[in-house]
Amino acid sequence: MSNHYVLAVDAYALTTGRLLGSVAALVALAGVVLGGLALARRLGRRGSVAGLVAGLIGVAVGGLVVAAAEGGPGTGYGIVGGFVAVVIGLIAAALGGLGLARARSTGGLK
Repeated sequence: MSNHYVLAVDAYALTTGRLLGSVAALVALAGVVLGGLALARRLGRRGSVAGLVAGLIGVAVGGLVVAAAEGGPGTGYGIVGGFVAVVIGLIAAALGGLGLARARSTGGLK
């Protein structure tokens, strides 16, 4: 008979999972900003590509954090940040893709 103990993590402790989840969410948020600015025609094709890439990075890293998590929210594995990064990253990728499509159709070469 094996005894499994769950060690509690301090609610304010910055673990590796929490750090990765937070960084992925911030990268995805930057992608949303870039994609939104590209759609508003403040940034051209480069802004659209940057938003798309940042969104995909956020989705990938957030997905890895979620896949590696061995517990739910509050366990220190960063699962909440990972889920946030995936959702925001998908939004960023969509905005960047729409901005890229608009830049192609209008011939935006910025």
